[in-house]
Amino acid sequence: MGYFNISTDPAFTEKVRDITGIYLNPPDAALVLCIDEKTQIQALDRTQPLLPMRPFVPERQTHDYKRNGTTNLFAALDVASGKVITNTTKAHRAIEFIAFLDQVKKEVPKELEVHVILDNYATHKTDAVRAWLIKKPQIPLPFYTHLLLVDEPG
Repeated sequence: MGYFNISTDPAFTEKVRDITGIYLNPPDAALVLCIDEKTQIQALDRTQPLLPMRPFVPERQTHDYKRNGTTNLFAALDVASGKVITNTTKAHRAIEFIAFLDQVKKEVPKELEVHVILDNYATHKTDAVRAWLIKKPQIPLPFYTHLLLVDEPG
């Protein structure tokens, strides 16, 4: 069974329409990216080699593993093409997020305006991230009035 939360945001419907609209009908010469992160990913190695698949027998592995710490994954999905820009980091702070935004900016053709859809994670709203975004006219921020970051509803 899946779970969900019903938003109490009074602007929820408007935000859903804006986000859906920008995905379905992006501005000319623009790229719409959905950026998200997965934090604290366990970096594990198995202590024994995998047993390969055989007819009617799935691949198998031991339950024993070696811990190699954790990592964080940043990803920017171009919904229209399916292309994903990724990076992994040891930490998950504004400085790492800004470095990822720099990477995204380098990988996007200069002539394209980049519209970014983000969730409400605190790292996305720091003064350092806002200052970075203000300096990048290629990246408008539609949901903050003075910045153009797009919040996912909820």
